[in-house]
Amino acid sequence: MTAQLPPDSRSLNQRIKDAWPRIFSWKNLQDYSLLLLGALVQAFAMRLFLIPGQLVSGGISGIAQIINHYVNFPIGVMVFVGNIPLFVLGWRFLGGRRFAARTAVAVGAFSFFTDLLVLFIPASGMTSDNFLNSIYGAVLLGIGLGLVYRGYGTSGGSDILGRILNFRFGIPISTAYLITDTLVVLAGGFAFSWEKALYGLVVIYVSGLAAEMVSEGSSIFRTAIIITSKAPEVTEEIMYSMERGVTILAGRGAYTGEERPVLYCVVTRAEVNQLKAVIKNIDPDAFMVIGTAHEALGEGFKPLQ
Repeated sequence: MTAQLPPDSRSLNQRIKDAWPRIFSWKNLQDYSLLLLGALVQAFAMRLFLIPGQLVSGGISGIAQIINHYVNFPIGVMVFVGNIPLFVLGWRFLGGRRFAARTAVAVGAFSFFTDLLVLFIPASGMTSDNFLNSIYGAVLLGIGLGLVYRGYGTSGGSDILGRILNFRFGIPISTAYLITDTLVVLAGGFAFSWEKALYGLVVIYVSGLAAEMVSEGSSIFRTAIIITSKAPEVTEEIMYSMERGVTILAGRGAYTGEERPVLYCVVTRAEVNQLKAVIKNIDPDAFMVIGTAHEALGEGFKPLQ
């Protein structure tokens, strides 16, 4: 069966007081530090390699590069403005406050750093070799994306659009990313050159690999089996702080013969570290097995067609 949270009968003031330590916790400080660091690393990738090499990696930043080629308007500002409608859609379809705050920080910081670094980095970047620009730019961009994912945020742009396409139309996330980013890279081919467009596809692929390595794991989803003596507390924390469903299975230890509930849940790869922290904080003696899932169907994931 799936556990249900009881109705919250606390007053608004009491809920705010109870949430205050959670909002300003050391863990949140770490997460937002990762978001800011990831945004800075992405901005360095753009200014050192991708923008000087006219390499479009997809997303809103790629569209901003193309527009900047014809109209001398700050790329960071265009990235921020272009993400506003996607941010509104993401708020509507991808989880409200859980989605909003960290995505806003990641996108805002990336936009700010991208325009700030132009004051310190020459327009020519580090090299005129497009192969080097594509490889080093992709790796640096992927590291930045991975850090953002580790901070439980999203990078905006095609990340939001890809998840919306997955949510509304059942298109696999990887396919949705490929569609949105490829269209932008093709537009970059018309704006710059088809050789640079081909390098742009290399950037998309390599940055994706780097992001997966940094954010831990290559699969989109993770499954977790948790055996704990504090099942109610763990269940409530997962459902409250992570907004993920938990299924409680009946289990019995073969050696002890004791009856004990077994918790089962599915999370994204970016949520694995948060899940580990939840379990460790409540029951350090818990036993947990984390596996990979190639596809997740149902509420919170891809619709079951």
